[in-house]
Amino acid sequence: MLLKAIILIGGPMKGTRFRPLSLETPKPLFPVAGFPIIHHHVEACAKVKGLKEVILIGFYQPNDSLNRFITQAQLQFKIQIRYLQEYTALGTAGGIYHFRDQILAGTPDYFFIMNADVCGDFPLEDMLEFHRVKPTGTFCTILGTEATRQQSLMYGCIVESKETHEIMHYVEKPETFISTIINCGIYLCSPTIFEPLEVEFKKNLEQNYNSDYLTAPCSEMIRMEQDIFVPLASSGKLYVYQTSKFWSQIKSAGAAIYANRHYLHLYKKSHPERLAKNGPGKPQVIGDVYIHPSAQVDETAVLGPNVTISKNCVLGEGVRVRESVILEGAVLQDHCCILDSIIGWNTQIGNWTRIEGTPNDPNPNKPFAKLEAIPTFTNDGKLNPSITVIGSDVQVPSEVIILNSIVLPNKELSGCYKNQIIL
Repeated sequence: MLLKAIILIGGPMKGTRFRPLSLETPKPLFPVAGFPIIHHHVEACAKVKGLKEVILIGFYQPNDSLNRFITQAQLQFKIQIRYLQEYTALGTAGGIYHFRDQILAGTPDYFFIMNADVCGDFPLEDMLEFHRVKPTGTFCTILGTEATRQQSLMYGCIVESKETHEIMHYVEKPETFISTIINCGIYLCSPTIFEPLEVEFKKNLEQNYNSDYLTAPCSEMIRMEQDIFVPLASSGKLYVYQTSKFWSQIKSAGAAIYANRHYLHLYKKSHPERLAKNGPGKPQVIGDVYIHPSAQVDETAVLGPNVTISKNCVLGEGVRVRESVILEGAVLQDHCCILDSIIGWNTQIGNWTRIEGTPNDPNPNKPFAKLEAIPTFTNDGKLNPSITVIGSDVQVPSEVIILNSIVLPNKELSGCYKNQIIL
């Protein structure tokens, strides 16, 4: 059996909610629990028997960081990885149809489609076993999970047959409650999925032929959810596989903190060697903590729970870090305190300074509680209490407090800030 995987990484026009972090690196390459977001996707794919190739599709210009990731991942996982660049944003299915020849090369039996902005304990092999026993002619199995009634309105909602798990009704981000089963953005497709994709492409061509050339949308712009799944519901060709394992989207910086927590938790079983341990001459570790081997951490520091210390970071005496991600090259001087925050690349935090956020986590003590996405601003225009994000190359002075704020890169702060965006 030959399998492939496609990871949809999007492009630079997206990710505005992830700023200022996405100003420095494409969101799919942002490090969570010590590794780029899509590293966790590729690692899950590499564990599936028979999966020979991972194809990244997006409209980022190829750059050093993306090329470096591909090279390192190929060496680590012994699997072929390619990047196929769209000429423009083609939607969640347009790029798949555009590159159909490359995807179908070698005649794969099935292929996974994974959105890069999701994270989780991906049950790919379980999906494969589920999909293989479905009736001949089945196009696709969607990974689904249970959400609250309120959360479900922000996702694709699925109504299934309880006996067969066939999808009977599908609505993308409904205005009223439909179902608590939501689309996780992970799909397993048979090659026959290109039949409805071709129908949609030809329909777009015909509509464009009959419309104004200047206002006509791109013929290859196809949305998997609205254009393909909605009409396929109740056709006997679309199924849902439900998981109770950890899953979340990464739309905002706050969601990255949440994903960091749960990937670290998964390391207990999958990669215990990645988690820091207590011992003589080492910092005090509480709960799950990842420390890159190149980081310099004073033995009087206290880290955790749920902390990532990245490459070449320096942490001085008495530093306290909790529920945070410290990015490459950051320097935390003596006795500073970092809570519920992301500290950017090569940023320096002064002595006795406190950086703190207020996470919007309704169930902080529940191992796999889903994080509800919240907007950056409230209805009256104020900044929503959330984690604090300090951009790259920021100088934060000693003995100040930065609370619930966002700081753009290359700033030199002079005082305390609360609930502000420092441009």
